[in-house]
Amino acid sequence: MLYGPSGSGTTAVALRLGALCHGLFPDGQFYVDLRDGAGEIGPSPAAVLLRLLRRMGVEPERIPPTESGREELYRRLLSGRRAMVVVDHASSAAQVRGLVPSTPEVFLLVVVSGQPFVWEAEHVEVPPLNDRYARKMLTKVAGRENIARVKRRMPDVLAHCAGNPFALKTTAMRLQAGDIDLGLGLGQGSDHAGPPTVTSGRHPVRDTAQLACDRVRASTARLCRLTALGGWPSVNARLAAAAAGVTEEEAVRMLAEAVDAQLLEPMTDGRHRFRPEVQRYLADTAAVEHGIPACSAAIARTLEVLLNRAAHAAHAALPQSWRTEPAPAHGEAYRDEAEGVAALAEELDNLVHAVSVAVEYQHIGTALRLGRALWPLQLKSGYWDEVLPALRAAARSADDHQPLSRMAGALHFQLAHCLGELGHADDADVQARAALACESAAGHLRGEASSTELRGLLYLHRWLGDEAYEQFVEAEGLYNQIAPGEEGGQDVPRALALAWRHQGRALRMMGRLEESRDLLERAGDFFKQEGEAYNQARALTDLAETLHAAGENAEALLRIADAERLLDPSATPHLGYLAGLRLRCEVNG
Repeated sequence: MLYGPSGSGTTAVALRLGALCHGLFPDGQFYVDLRDGAGEIGPSPAAVLLRLLRRMGVEPERIPPTESGREELYRRLLSGRRAMVVVDHASSAAQVRGLVPSTPEVFLLVVVSGQPFVWEAEHVEVPPLNDRYARKMLTKVAGRENIARVKRRMPDVLAHCAGNPFALKTTAMRLQAGDIDLGLGLGQGSDHAGPPTVTSGRHPVRDTAQLACDRVRASTARLCRLTALGGWPSVNARLAAAAAGVTEEEAVRMLAEAVDAQLLEPMTDGRHRFRPEVQRYLADTAAVEHGIPACSAAIARTLEVLLNRAAHAAHAALPQSWRTEPAPAHGEAYRDEAEGVAALAEELDNLVHAVSVAVEYQHIGTALRLGRALWPLQLKSGYWDEVLPALRAAARSADDHQPLSRMAGALHFQLAHCLGELGHADDADVQARAALACESAAGHLRGEASSTELRGLLYLHRWLGDEAYEQFVEAEGLYNQIAPGEEGGQDVPRALALAWRHQGRALRMMGRLEESRDLLERAGDFFKQEGEAYNQARALTDLAETLHAAGENAEALLRIADAERLLDPSATPHLGYLAGLRLRCEVNG
């Protein structure tokens, strides 16, 4: 384990080590960074394995849904190989325990920013740079001429930086820009956010951030503090503008100034992120500098912007589904389903984190609606690991503040679906029963029928065809109780088509192939007539499975091709499933 305080260069040391040892690991070096995970505790062990398997080039459809399955695949892929695995910004032993190699040819390097956690591994600390190497770093970045201008005060500069590479780099960049004062009394005062501040030396990164805030414009420092409050995994101009209550054009200029001052790090696609200790300093000082009401308002504005984008994107991704709310009257609209899913995926880490932020600041309605907006990602794109923490938090909050309500039922439904896809059958059934109880208590017949249907799907996942079929038939009966003109009445034909599709799947499992084929063709024809390409593709996929089970592989291949043409490239899990089904049909054809 490689560890050191924030800004000490642990990541740089790990990457440098990888470069130096490249020849020792001819079978690959695999690096995952857990810093961008939503929440302070970071990704779960299963999510860490998911990221690592992706870095190892495993296709999404080959990655098992469970933690144990992923660990087994990880070990199988590394068996007999000489490889290096680097896990950066780990926050707990649980995240990396399953990655410990079983063979000496695999080298696991865990990097921790801060104090090391308890773990049976060799601990190597990255110490501060001594004065000699600190001077070399300052000279390399700032240049000899600029260093000469502060030569007499170099002891003060070195004391301020305390051998911390981040503080040294930031100081050197200011010297390079001609700022010989640095807030340390080395020259003339600043005309930006305030008078130079004499730092205490208690923490070089926080002290450097403090000086950076003194040197930028007051409006930029304010934007950084208010944006840092949420602890967002990434920040773009839209989010920063909402936090600060300024226009996006103003936010773009302020973000650029903050990057130059080392308050922010640039990412891709116009996004930025704070270093963890810088973010904590800015958030800690926000209330003191701007007042609690301003901080609360900044959080509220940011959550509103995220919810607006999520609601628009979710509606575009699933325009026919009653599980997504209507698009708001204002905000950015998306052209089609693919664009909606892409927008949700782009903002995923922030949306997941926003649920916990909304709960913390008691914006309960926002938290619950954000959870609901994640439905297209778990249904169409397989982001089950990523959305699971948010769904747990949202469902708990719904139980606390809106017990036995339709909202609680919807969130328990989503949580049950997510757990089922991840292979947690027992937990999924508990959540499905909770969803059913909520919908029944709320008198929401459509939700009750849908939750009953979900229980059938969970039985299908466990290969219990008879039990699944019974639930699907019960769901169909509930849907038929919704009279025309009642709430949800307009959705009954579509709901019945989905029930037919699920019944067809169960009947195939029961060996009743002709009945299965009839129902699946019936469902597929309905979705074709309604122009629902995604559900038509799902019905065609199930029909191909039934045809394959009946030995009609040539016809099954035609249905597979039809389904592939209908699916958007973002439907990765489904396309991967079709590829496997095609192979089975070709082998047995």
